Amino acid sequence: MIARRAAITSALGLSSVALLAACHQVWKLDPQDLDMRGHLPDLAFTMTDAATGKIVTAADYRGKIVLLYFGYTNCPDVCPLTLYEMTKILASLGSKTKDVRFLFVTVDPLRDTLPVLAKYIGLYHTPEFIGLRGSNAELQALASRFHAGYSVHPSANPADYTVTHTAAAYVFNRRGKAEFICAGLSATSPDLAGIAKDLRHLIATDSI
Repeated sequence: MIARRAAITSALGLSSVALLAACHQVWKLDPQDLDMRGHLPDLAFTMTDAATGKIVTAADYRGKIVLLYFGYTNCPDVCPLTLYEMTKILASLGSKTKDVRFLFVTVDPLRDTLPVLAKYIGLYHTPEFIGLRGSNAELQALASRFHAGYSVHPSANPADYTVTHTAAAYVFNRRGKAEFICAGLSATSPDLAGIAKDLRHLIATDSI
């Protein structure tokens, strides 16, 4: 009887260890998503919501999985492609979409007034998309915080200048902690299913 109890206790102990090991197994991100835990600071900013005209901060999005993206409404290719792909990704999340917010921060505040930005974001008919506009100082502070690059290229026609910018989406958990970067959204053939899987996992566990 004692030997049997010992065997059962031992088996239970091994099962517990195996279970704990499985629970602590590191999530394997999609190859196009880059692990940023511990490499980037918490989400922090002060901007204006283009749709409401209200000042918002990162605290307004606590409790949501946040994707931060830098772009501009006159972008001829990368931005509309990224937003289009994001609509498909969010749609694939089903009811979990409500847990996500995609923050589109304009890097061209001169041309992207609040009405212009609000109209542009509204074209996608996706309530999880939020257009944000800040002053030059607020934009620079946010971009430098996450090492996001952008620059304006002057033109003889002030209304026809171009802007270059980082094309990745920065993903933060419900507490505003950096989790990973979606680096392949603007690729020729992005793995949308893989990105959606990573987001779905983060929504469920709040950590990769």
